[in-house]
Amino acid sequence: MFKKVLIANRGEIALRVIRACRELGIATVAVHSTADSQALHVRFADESVCIGPPPSKESYLNIPQLLSAAEITRADAIHPGYGFLSENAEFAEVCESCKIRFIGPRPEMLRLMGNKVRARKAALEAGMPLLPGSPHVLKDAREAEAFAKEIGFPVILKAAAGGGGKGMKIVREPSVLAQAFSTAAAEAVASFNNGDLYIERYVEKPRHIEIQIAADEHGNIIHLGERECSVQRRHQKLIEESPSPVLTPELRAEMGRVSVEAMRKLRYNNVGTIEYLLDENGKFYFMEMNTRIQVEHPVTELVTGVDLVREQIRMAYGHPLRFKQEDIQMRGAAIECRVNAEDPVTFAPWPGKITGYSVPGGYGVRVDSAAYENYTVLPHYDSLLAKLIVYAEDRPTAIRRMQRALSEYVVEGIRTNIPFHRAALAEESFQEGNYDTRFVERLLASETGTHRLKKAIEETP
Repeated sequence: MFKKVLIANRGEIALRVIRACRELGIATVAVHSTADSQALHVRFADESVCIGPPPSKESYLNIPQLLSAAEITRADAIHPGYGFLSENAEFAEVCESCKIRFIGPRPEMLRLMGNKVRARKAALEAGMPLLPGSPHVLKDAREAEAFAKEIGFPVILKAAAGGGGKGMKIVREPSVLAQAFSTAAAEAVASFNNGDLYIERYVEKPRHIEIQIAADEHGNIIHLGERECSVQRRHQKLIEESPSPVLTPELRAEMGRVSVEAMRKLRYNNVGTIEYLLDENGKFYFMEMNTRIQVEHPVTELVTGVDLVREQIRMAYGHPLRFKQEDIQMRGAAIECRVNAEDPVTFAPWPGKITGYSVPGGYGVRVDSAAYENYTVLPHYDSLLAKLIVYAEDRPTAIRRMQRALSEYVVEGIRTNIPFHRAALAEESFQEGNYDTRFVERLLASETGTHRLKKAIEETP
């Protein structure tokens, strides 16, 4: 097994990796910016190295500094977490050239799935269903218009190198396509330094379903069921759950089978998540693949009993999977709420000092967080403060448990989106499992939803 792992990340995911390493008997190295010197991942790691000033480009995205930290601490592997350099093929290649194991897929997998157009082509060749769209990068708005007429409006323009909703525009009529193309390309350049776009048919009421994959270096590949990620705002996920309330056992088995067969054809390795759109008729379509551990991985861990981060590290070392497909049984229901440091109405980031902090507890409640009393939420990084996850024997009980846990969560000194989560879980459509990716939009636009949100703000401790 690895002797020492450097975690090229911060916050709750850095802590999550440290905990998994400690249980495996592996020493850990935390890296941090000058602003993160008092962070929990720095305190809990065996060693720590400062890699630069607060801006990510000068610290957590600084490849030479990260490799220097690994070399001086004699780390034999690097875990990238999620975000930052977790899907950066160049970083993975440089790690390997320095004889430091990158805990993730091979660089060619990162490069393939990191470009959405190439990923779509690979997915199609591997047998995954795709929405009608352009098979290559669009030359210009005129070519986009030609494809739009062929596949029919509405359509959606997407950044080839993108993710997280950046460089993405829905177009419902030809007259606005040229302007949407220009805006999406500009956003893509600003976010990814790559303005390439592609186009596909837009599904009006989709559900966002993802399949968790685990693949070792010996050709063994399994899936660990699905996660429902349809509660999102501007393509940013807010609430995830497993299993999905809409999938039948037959559809779950089919999505899993297609996913595993495709990954076998592509010779994928390590953990990964295949994201699908599910339309109103129950048909699923490949959207993209995330070649890393996901923010929402805990809900899968709770319903399957598999420690995904532990398995990710073991597989990276070369150990075979400890499970066969028939060993994976989904039991009960799990829900995750992303607790962000942001205004619950406007969703504007809300950095600052936490003056009071108390997390919920009790049976079936898990909190993954790097926050504590007197911790300062920094403006330089993502606003994710914590992940509140609950598990129960069935979905109705899980919802009630999450509502109870949210009512106990105390964060003073800054604003969080806890009131939003309380309002969302009270919505009839969520409780019935009858929702899609426009759930948040409808909640905030309805009189009932805004009343619930206002009441939740008043009641939040």
